Amino acid sequence: QVQLVESGGGLVQAGGSLRLSCAASGTILRMNTMGWHRQAPGKQRELVALINEGGTTEYADSVKGRFTISRDNAKNTVYLQMTNLRPEDAAVYYCVLDQIIGGNWWGQGTQVTVSS
Repeated sequence: QVQLVESGGGLVQAGGSLRLSCAASGTILRMNTMGWHRQAPGKQRELVALINEGGTTEYADSVKGRFTISRDNAKNTVYLQMTNLRPEDAAVYYCVLDQIIGGNWWGQGTQVTVSS
């Protein structure tokens, strides 16, 4: 069983910054991908960013250049540093852990609100 504990969500002004954190606990395998998805009201859940155990990253075009994903393998923690936030970034952000042999796991979601 895996638990993903997220933190860092909240309200931020447009143009501001926010950092999300997600710590995984339980049966964590060495080879895994961690990342973030988001879902705004009335919209489909979309990929925001991913990072594998080797540090290879992937970003949605809409956040490229503004968001940075990183991880601490020793802590099984993934971070999302968000800068120059826009109202369109407002959504519930979900942490995800994807293990080749261990299944996919999701956090409970954390609300990010961006005011204009």
